[in-house]
Amino acid sequence: MTLLYLNSDQMGSGDETLGRKLLKIFLGKLAASAIPVDLIGCVNSAVRLTTEGSEVIDSLRALQACGARIATCRTCLEHHGLEDKLLLGEVGTMEMSIQAMAMADKVIRP
Repeated sequence: MTLLYLNSDQMGSGDETLGRKLLKIFLGKLAASAIPVDLIGCVNSAVRLTTEGSEVIDSLRALQACGARIATCRTCLEHHGLEDKLLLGEVGTMEMSIQAMAMADKVIRP
């Protein structure tokens, strides 16, 4: 299983605008590639990627259409006040995160 682990709404650290731009490009290129992703786990500020206002929702929908399951952290959604703004995928738990990480053959973390 290949896990795409997103723990931020940006790629790398430093300039936030650049980080968001890089992640948007990364997800777009990944969605257009033939690289299989089985599960996308979104935690911390990455919950903004699967909720209303996301600039990468089309790329995530494309990955989902190719078979990727998308799970967004329940605790993180609640923390950011976004629990009723989820646009795709399912609400995940810490137990799911632990199991996915333990079972993954490959973890991609941009």
